[in-house]
Amino acid sequence: MKTLLKLVSLAGLTLSIVPPVLLFLGKMELDSMKLWMGVGMVAWLFTAPFWINEKTEEGRSKTEV
Repeated sequence: MKTLLKLVSLAGLTLSIVPPVLLFLGKMELDSMKLWMGVGMVAWLFTAPFWINEKTEEGRSKTEV
């Protein structure tokens, strides 16, 4: 399940980064860019919290150890 969440998160990040580059290069319209960036933002925000801050057995996050 975490693998699927990570893949969806990665896809969301990709959809947040690539459309502005395509707009800059003239390959995408502004409205399309806004739509795809919105989809990417929603995908990232709803999937990343479930795997980014994993807890250890003691209840602390891995970054605190």
